[in-house]
Amino acid sequence: MKIVIYHSRECDPKKCTSVKLEKQNKVEITHNMRKIPYNAIVLDAEAEKAVSLEDKDRITKYGLSALDCSWKKLKKSSFNFKSKKNHRLLPFLVAANPVNYGKPCILSTAEALSATLYIVGYKDEARDLMNQFKWGPHFIKLNEHLLEAYSEAENSTEIVKVQNEFLGGE
Repeated sequence: MKIVIYHSRECDPKKCTSVKLEKQNKVEITHNMRKIPYNAIVLDAEAEKAVSLEDKDRITKYGLSALDCSWKKLKKSSFNFKSKKNHRLLPFLVAANPVNYGKPCILSTAEALSATLYIVGYKDEARDLMNQFKWGPHFIKLNEHLLEAYSEAENSTEIVKVQNEFLGGE
């Protein structure tokens, strides 16, 4: 499965999870938006639809992409994408990375990719990505209950329902 990350060069390369994943040959990094596969699922915190099991076939066939940029510059970086038809956001999860540990929804790129893979049914691949980091397996453990519930949801609507039930909204 192809994973391509658009890297905006806004972070410390020594702490960047994308750079580490590229060194381990787990992902491809690009600095050119045109290199993002057109039909791939793109992780985007500004998207309107949550990633779900219904995205598995598209990820299998076309790949998965992510935007690696500063959370402070997200709106500006996200704007660079011309089409947003295959953009997906992640439901509520808690970060385990050392920079944002314990913060809800402020995931590293590696955590976001891993969560996506887990949710769509590529659980072994999700664990493999997290095993590249000392803290990585803890991300899965910390969010295991939610990741399992999300992975059982068949579509974006059900993902949001699971999230809202967890957060006490339904």
